[in-house]
Amino acid sequence: MDSSLAVFDIDGVVADVRHRLRHLDRRPKDWARFFAAAGRDPALEEGIELARRYAQEHILVWLTGRPEHLRQVTTDWLHQYDLPAELLFMRPAGDRRPAREFKAGQLARMARESTIEIVVDDDPEVVAKLRKLGHPTRLADWVPHSSTLQTAQEREGRT
Repeated sequence: MDSSLAVFDIDGVVADVRHRLRHLDRRPKDWARFFAAAGRDPALEEGIELARRYAQEHILVWLTGRPEHLRQVTTDWLHQYDLPAELLFMRPAGDRRPAREFKAGQLARMARESTIEIVVDDDPEVVAKLRKLGHPTRLADWVPHSSTLQTAQEREGRT
């Protein structure tokens, strides 16, 4: 196995969050219910298969804007789909930076120690930022990107 990293987002890449977005479409947003439903996310087969393919030859790393308090739910979900969960980087409590800033910072640290082969993310703003910084990227476009999720990721720094 190559020691280079394949870095994958979770929501919108391997996990289908569309069933949870209704909790963010209302005012006030119901973040508690949005996050409470994370363990019931259906799998996105295209993303799951891509992650499995990369995991055969690279070290698979998860880089998600999900908050740290969802670590066990997220680890259980990944294991349910036979995906490795050892390298899981999550948003620290209270970190409300846009997803593109949070992920760029995490990748800068990873790149100091390892070669990053690919970063797969569903957020066009994240992908654009990472490309600008020189990271090899792939936009996960198998699910239409939601404006609700875009706001949560980039303006509210919540996922």
